[in-house]
Amino acid sequence: MRDINHFIDGASFTGASGRFSDVFNPNTGDVQARVQLASVAEMDRAVQAARNAFDGWSSTNPQRRARVMFEFKRLVEANMNELAELLSAEHGKVIADSKGDIQRGLEVIEFACGIPHALKGEYTWGAGPGIDVYSMRQPLGVVAGITPFNFPAMIPMWMFGVAIAVGNTFILKPSERDPSVPVRLAELMMEAGAPAGVLNVVHGDKAAVDAILTHPLIHAVSFVGSSDIANYVYQTGAAHGKRVQAMGGAKNHGIVLPDADMDQVIKDLSGAAYGSAGERCMALPVVVPVGKKTADELRERMVAEIPTMRVGVSTDAGAHYGPVVTAQHKARVEGWIEKGVQEGAELVVDGRGFSLQGHEKGYFIGPSLFDHVTPEMESYKEEIFGPVLQIVRAASFEEALHLPSKHQYGNGVAIFTQNGRAARDFAARVNVGMVGINVPIPVPVAYHTFGGWKRSAFGDTNQHGMEGVKFWTKVKTVTARWPDSELEHADSSFVIPTMG
Repeated sequence: MRDINHFIDGASFTGASGRFSDVFNPNTGDVQARVQLASVAEMDRAVQAARNAFDGWSSTNPQRRARVMFEFKRLVEANMNELAELLSAEHGKVIADSKGDIQRGLEVIEFACGIPHALKGEYTWGAGPGIDVYSMRQPLGVVAGITPFNFPAMIPMWMFGVAIAVGNTFILKPSERDPSVPVRLAELMMEAGAPAGVLNVVHGDKAAVDAILTHPLIHAVSFVGSSDIANYVYQTGAAHGKRVQAMGGAKNHGIVLPDADMDQVIKDLSGAAYGSAGERCMALPVVVPVGKKTADELRERMVAEIPTMRVGVSTDAGAHYGPVVTAQHKARVEGWIEKGVQEGAELVVDGRGFSLQGHEKGYFIGPSLFDHVTPEMESYKEEIFGPVLQIVRAASFEEALHLPSKHQYGNGVAIFTQNGRAARDFAARVNVGMVGINVPIPVPVAYHTFGGWKRSAFGDTNQHGMEGVKFWTKVKTVTARWPDSELEHADSSFVIPTMG
């Protein structure tokens, strides 16, 4: 049995906790490895390594830190195939999706390569007699990220890329379901020139999470996961004096107006709802057609589209998506499908019972489609996180706008229309953090920021972009006085400048 170790102080570290978690191959259902689960002592060892590395790394000038980011980007690109295969083997997403996972993370690394410019502060000359005021952004110290299973490359890079570039040292606690890629990324970061201790990977369960949230030397925590746990992370971390950003669940809606290009809508929906087996926080699991004619056409077209979708093993280049991550998650998704039936929604296409020849024990679920879903149903209110698309019919634009605005989650939303005025009005009024206009998955580019509203995010600062720079740094403002006795009055005591 292959063991997946921690990565602490620049090297693989075998823990002594004696606790392990199985890592499965979702394509076959077989156990392929076991990952160590850290004790509090092992987490502290990683924190101490990061603390020891902080002084040297934070005093390295930003341009040299940026060169490490450039080299890390090159190494990840050079090892893209290896990383994608490793990711697919543990997560189950097809190779093309795995490469996309890695590439979207690399885009944040590209942003981090420009950190010398992003770190520049503000300066005011002559704020008062002989007085200049300037600000600087300084790193926080040891910081941490807790990341989910669904993007084991992208989300860690979203976090540690900016955090390390601004001068922090980092503790990464990835999902124990697919932990190998985060370890490989840490190895490549060392190869790129980062000193030992700058990026550490510690595997674990709730015990490791709590150790992060309560450790006095960890100053900031970024989290992505379910909303209940995000709320717990935010509350616990803040109670222990930490800066926290905690991204939660989602139930993203796609509004389809009668003038939308239906060919494009169907193509976008099939990818956004079913791609990566629906295991994306920015997936599009709810479609809201406006008007009966639009709804009937959309349903008919989706029923015809679904049989063309190919579900296969993660190495199948022709597959649209692969298995879900674990047997437990498969059972959970199928439980939500049954719940929808019990609540009275019409199950138009049932993906349960899907079996792939030769991989009968794999965690596969076929595409499912519901119609006549209503806002009162629990299956609408909660995140299913699987290949399930729900049709919620709306009679008017206002009703369609109301649905995502009132939902407990506010991560992403999309509108499909050729009417610029309607799109502009929708984008301004909808109560959701990220909006797509004829874009089904509105994840912002890396130099903008990612973040939802309501129960999709806890905290005040978004991920990556300049919001990420702000989150991982603290501002220091300096007021400097250089008096010139020949130019000032004899009484040159300092007086705070006023409006008078």
